[in-house]
Amino acid sequence: MKRIVLGVAVTMGLAALAACQQQQPAAPAASPDFQKVLIERLLDAKPGDVIDIPAGRHAFDRSLTLRVNGVTIRGQGMDKTILSFKDQKAGAEGLLVNAGDFTLENLAIEDSKGDGLKINEGDNITIRGVRVEWTGGPKTTNGAYGIYPVQTTNVLIEDSVAIGASDAGIYVGQSKNVVVRRNRAERNVAGIEIENTIGADVYENIATQNTGGILVFNMPNLPQPGHTTRVYNNKVFENNTDNFAAKGAAVASVPAGSGVVINSNDKVEIFDNDIADNQTANIIVSSYFSTGYMTDKGVAKSFDPYPEEIAIHGNRFKGGGDKPDGFDLKALKVAMFGLKGRLPDVLWDGYVNAQRAGGAQVCIDNGQAQTLNADGPNKYKNPSVVTDKVRCTLPPLPVVTLPTKAAATTAKAAPSA
Repeated sequence: MKRIVLGVAVTMGLAALAACQQQQPAAPAASPDFQKVLIERLLDAKPGDVIDIPAGRHAFDRSLTLRVNGVTIRGQGMDKTILSFKDQKAGAEGLLVNAGDFTLENLAIEDSKGDGLKINEGDNITIRGVRVEWTGGPKTTNGAYGIYPVQTTNVLIEDSVAIGASDAGIYVGQSKNVVVRRNRAERNVAGIEIENTIGADVYENIATQNTGGILVFNMPNLPQPGHTTRVYNNKVFENNTDNFAAKGAAVASVPAGSGVVINSNDKVEIFDNDIADNQTANIIVSSYFSTGYMTDKGVAKSFDPYPEEIAIHGNRFKGGGDKPDGFDLKALKVAMFGLKGRLPDVLWDGYVNAQRAGGAQVCIDNGQAQTLNADGPNKYKNPSVVTDKVRCTLPPLPVVTLPTKAAATTAKAAPSA
């Protein structure tokens, strides 16, 4: 293994250095030549290299790219080593990786023109202790995705932070065998999104102040449909930020005030979460028919629009449903529960696959928490509380296990509903 330490010339006396270390100030400005040095290191990287980036605020005016397998990029901490793309003129992403056996840890990527960190078509990906942030707050002009592995296998994202993405802070798409744990997502449109992915465990995360906290979606016209996602032991609260997604984006359809949202995905288990004060609903279960996106582009015949084998059990709810987003949901709340009432904790659009033979499609059991069937198939004419009708159980989904010791999960099996 080759270890590469990238030095930065900083002129200061030993006494001043000691004082700075004690006070822990903001990351110092780095050498203006650092961009050139790091770009060259990434171009020259060999499998097994560890590229250490020192503390400091390092400015870049163009994207960084890595195309070599087996490389680790390591900073000194997400608040100490900062890669700033505030003045980016070339490229879209902050860091684009087209490689596998890749680890990125202990640094921050700020204010990229497009996606913060994108990893495309790689296996054995570890993202640890990484912060991706747009520092100007929620804006449609922010990059779409913060941490963004797509078409990847064996992915671990842990102890990381995503703030301000105009689509999803932490997004895993069209991937297999994924663990997303102990992260914090805030002030994004979607805090954490699992899309068209097979086998994902999402646990011990905090999602707050997003438009929607945690999303499990299947999108049409993609080669891989997703299924088998477990969302458990997360804290999902106060996701009430106005939707600031770009017009036409799929997440532009997510109502502000959404806690956990399942859309058109199958075999999803939501359990043992603390979900609170999401003003539209703490959990939403919906089909493609309720979204309104991509209706003018058509949908592949193979696409399954229905959420099926959905198990929601053992969650702890508090508040929420009191100020739903959008005229239709506001009217629904008032008509059924009054001006001072609230929508139930689980809001289901009511679409089921009539051609599916046998078996419950939605099983919801959270004690006294209620479920509302909005009656989407009949144009929402006869909504009703269906708590007892959907109270059933489904077999627990399997634990996701990553293949390396370094990425070993501490996942647990779901308790009986």
